[in-house]
Amino acid sequence: MMETEAATLFGALSNADRLKVIRTLVEAGPDGMNAGEIADKIGASPPRASFHLAALAESGLVTKERQSRSLIYRVNFLRVGGLVSFLLEDCCSGSHRLKKCCNL
Repeated sequence: MMETEAATLFGALSNADRLKVIRTLVEAGPDGMNAGEIADKIGASPPRASFHLAALAESGLVTKERQSRSLIYRVNFLRVGGLVSFLLEDCCSGSHRLKKCCNL
């Protein structure tokens, strides 16, 4: 992952509600959740949750799938994992002994 891409993803996460959404979807796992459930879980109104979900979907951090009359949102574990890996890539200045803190 390049720095510009990581900066864009961090920009998408630069809101407390969006972080709550990501954490909620991580907890939900591969089944995901519908927008109404997410709104309830994070304590946001449905329009506010939809606004944040749209931004996260646009960044690729979450995916959405229509199922009947609902939109099901899921965290994109590969994308989130790539962002975390980007952060830890140069962890501990390359010290093999210290890298154990990150399990790398």
